[in-house]
Amino acid sequence: MHRGRTLRAVAIAVASVLALGCGGSDRPAGEIEGVARPAGDLRAQQKAQDTAKHALASDATRGAREKRILFGDLHVHTTYSIDAFVFSLPMFAGEGAHPPADACDFARYCSSLDFFSLNDHAEGITPEHWRASIDNLRECNARAGDPADPDLVAFMGYEWTQVGDTPSNHWGHKNVIFPGTADSELPARPINSRRHDTDRSLFSGFELIRLVRWIDPRGWSEYQDFLWLLARLGRTPVCPRDQNTLDLPPDCSENAPTPADLFEKLAQWGGDSIVIPHGSTWGMYTPPTTSMDKQLQGAMHDPDRQILFEIMSGHGNSEEFRSFREHEVAQDGQLICPAPTRDYLPCCWRAGELMRERCGDLSSAECDARVEEVQQLAMRSNVSPHLLFPDARGEDWLDCGQCRDCFKPALGYRPRESGQYTLALSNFDQLDENGDPKRFRYGFMASSDNHSARPGTGYKQYERRKMTEATGARSEFFDRQTQERLAELQPNPERPIVPQGEDMGLLAVDTERVASFLYPGGLVAVHSEDRSRESIWKALKRREVYGTSGPRILLWFDLLNGPAGPVAMGSRTTQDTTPQFEVRAVGSFEPKDGCPPASHASLSPERLETLCRGECYYPSDRRRAITAIEIVRIRPQVRPGEPVENLIEDPWRRFPCSPDPGGCAVRFEDPEFRTSGRDALYYARAVEEESMAINGANLRTEFDAQGNPIRTTPCYGDYRTDFDEDCLAPVQERAWSSPIYIDQP
Repeated sequence: MHRGRTLRAVAIAVASVLALGCGGSDRPAGEIEGVARPAGDLRAQQKAQDTAKHALASDATRGAREKRILFGDLHVHTTYSIDAFVFSLPMFAGEGAHPPADACDFARYCSSLDFFSLNDHAEGITPEHWRASIDNLRECNARAGDPADPDLVAFMGYEWTQVGDTPSNHWGHKNVIFPGTADSELPARPINSRRHDTDRSLFSGFELIRLVRWIDPRGWSEYQDFLWLLARLGRTPVCPRDQNTLDLPPDCSENAPTPADLFEKLAQWGGDSIVIPHGSTWGMYTPPTTSMDKQLQGAMHDPDRQILFEIMSGHGNSEEFRSFREHEVAQDGQLICPAPTRDYLPCCWRAGELMRERCGDLSSAECDARVEEVQQLAMRSNVSPHLLFPDARGEDWLDCGQCRDCFKPALGYRPRESGQYTLALSNFDQLDENGDPKRFRYGFMASSDNHSARPGTGYKQYERRKMTEATGARSEFFDRQTQERLAELQPNPERPIVPQGEDMGLLAVDTERVASFLYPGGLVAVHSEDRSRESIWKALKRREVYGTSGPRILLWFDLLNGPAGPVAMGSRTTQDTTPQFEVRAVGSFEPKDGCPPASHASLSPERLETLCRGECYYPSDRRRAITAIEIVRIRPQVRPGEPVENLIEDPWRRFPCSPDPGGCAVRFEDPEFRTSGRDALYYARAVEEESMAINGANLRTEFDAQGNPIRTTPCYGDYRTDFDEDCLAPVQERAWSSPIYIDQP
C-alpha cells in the first residue's frame, strides 16, 4: 500500500514536470479591477465623522481650523516579499500569489481605506519588481478621481529588514515611505540591510523548498516560481561599496548594514522620505536583552526622517514597558537566569524545568548540574531556546517569555525596545537643534504588516489565516518533515545542544507559538486638511497622527494653553505655565455582515471573494462606547544612566467614561510640571468597550491557585488548530495619540 502511494506520487511529479516544464517564471504585478468609490459614500462617511466631532467640540477647539480624520495602512507586503511568497505556497495551505494590484482593490473595496503604502522587503525586491510596483501604484492613483479629492492615495515604500544575532548588532526593521510616485520623487532602487562582508546566498535557509516540490508535486509550478525568484535575486549584482547612491548602476542591489548607513544613503539621494521603526519588541527575531539605547547614539537616529514609531501591527503591540528581564549579566560576564515571578516566566528557567522532567534516574546532583547547563545554553541561544529540545512542542514551553498583562503583546516581548522605554531615553553627549539632550520624539501610528496585499485588515475579526499572518504546515505529513529535520540536529534529547549557523532558516524562530500572537492589523490615522496626497503627507510630517488596534476610533488630543494657542498631538513646545489638555474620543461603528453595495458593484464576485473573503468594512449606525481615557506621562532622563522605571507613568491619569456611544471628553492639567524642572511628554489612550478579537487570549494559559502556569492551548497556524477556528476572546480595542512634547524653558 505504501509502495503504491509512493509510485503514484512519483508518477504525478513526473507528469507535472513534463506538463509545466522544469523552470519557474516571474509573477506579474496583477490587474487592478476597481475604480474610484462613489463620491456619495465618501460624503456620508465624512458627515458621520463631522457629527461625532461637533457633538464633543469645546469652546477651545470649536474655532480651530477644521481637519478631517483619514485612515490608512503604511505597512503592506505583497508576495514580492520573500517571506510572503513562502507562506503563500501549498505546503502551508497558502492562497497563492497576492501581487501589488490586490492591495489597491483591497484597500478601495474591502477595507475602504483613505491611503496605504507598499513596503515589500528590500532584501528580496528585484529591479523588475521595484519598477512593476511603482507602475501599479501609479495606476491605482490614476483611478482615484480628482487628485485634490481622491478616494484613495497610494504611497510607495519598502522595508529595511535588519536582524542581528546579538543585542549590540541588532537594529530591527524600518519602513521607508516616499511622498510621490513620479520618477523624480523615488530613488532608483530600494536599500537593503545586507552586510558588506558576506557573499553567501541571502536565502539559503529556504533550501527545504527545493525538496518539498518533489513530495508535493501538485504545487510544482508555485515552488518552481519561488526558486526562480531566488535565482534571480542571486544574479542581481551587489552595488559598489562606499559610492554615492546617485552614481550607482540602476539595477544593482544597494546595501546599508546599519541605520547610519541607511540615513546617509537617503541623504545622498536627497528626496523627502519618512523612516518608521516597527516590530521592535517582537522576540521572534530580536535577541534577548536588546535595548533601544544604542540607536540614540551617533548617526543611528535621523530626527528629520525617523519621526514616526509603529506602536501596533498585526505582529503585536510595542507600546508598554515592563521591568522584567529575559536574563541578567553579572559583573564577571556570567549569565544569570532569573526566577519566575507572578508576571513573567523566563524561557531559560522553563528550559531548566524541561530538563528536570527528563532527568529520570539521575542523581539529584547530576540533575541539578544538567538543569544549570540547559539554563546557560538557553540564555546563549539567541531567539532559539525552543531548539534545545527538538521533540518538545509549543505547549511544552508554557507561556515563557511572554508579557502576561500587555494588550495584544508581541511574541517574546522585549520591553527595552518598547515605545515607552524609547521615549524615556536621553543622550547627553549629543544635543539637538534647541541645545537639549538628543531624544527620540516620535509620533505614534499603527499599521497591519500584512503579507497578502491586504491593507487595513482589522476592520473585522474573521478569517484568522487570511487576515493575519498565522500559517503553518497544512497537514501532519508536512509537519513531520520539519520534525525529522529537527531530530537530525538532536539525536539524544537528554543532552540538549544549541544549533548554530544561519542555514537554520525558519527553524531558528519560534514558529509554533508565534501564531498565537498574530492579529488583524492596526491603522494609522491622520488629522488632515483634506483628502489630497499633499495634505496627508504634511500631517505625517508634523506627526499629527495616531494609531488604533484596528477599529476606526476617532481621537483628538490637544494642549489647550500653548504659547500661541491650542497645540495638536505630535507637537513640541516650550512653556513655563501649567499645561492644560483636552482629549476627545468616539468609538468605532459596530460592523454589519457582508459587504456594501458599492463593493459588489465594483468588483467581480470572484475577486470580491478572493480578496475580501465575503466581508468588507461595512459600518452600522451604532458606535461602540469609550469606557476610559488613560493618560501616560513620561519624563525623560535628566542624567546619564538614570533608571527609566520611575520615569514612565502608565497610566498617570485614568478617566472612566459613561457608556455613551456619543463619545467621551475630558480635561486635565499637570500642576507638577512647573516645579519639576523636567521636560515631559504626554499621550492619550482611548479604550473601547469589550469586543471579540482574534487571539485575544494568546496562548490561552491556565494557572494554578498560586498563579503558576500549568497548561497552554496555543492557537496554532498549522493543521493542529482548525483552519476555520478564529480563536476569539474579548479585548478592549484602543487608540493611541501621538505624544505632545513640552520642554522646560
